[in-house]
Amino acid sequence: MKKGIHPEKYRLVVFKDMSNEYAFLGKSTAETKDSITWEDGNEYPLVKMEISHTSHPFYTGKVTLVDTAGRIDKFKTRYAKFSKK
Repeated sequence: MKKGIHPEKYRLVVFKDMSNEYAFLGKSTAETKDSITWEDGNEYPLVKMEISHTSHPFYTGKVTLVDTAGRIDKFKTRYAKFSKK
């Protein structure tokens, strides 16, 4: 490894999957303003994730359609005027 290019200050942080509330404790250098009280009673920085191994279709075997704020409907209405009739 090259010296001086890797972070020195790793700290314990809680990673939380916001889609299913799964959380785990790990080390990271990620900056965050949020914090959470963990199971051991200590307070740790919180890194919010949209997807993790507990919600990803590859690991769960389930395919879920996530349509946040009606993106598909917005797309269809926006480009309906360009469709050939």
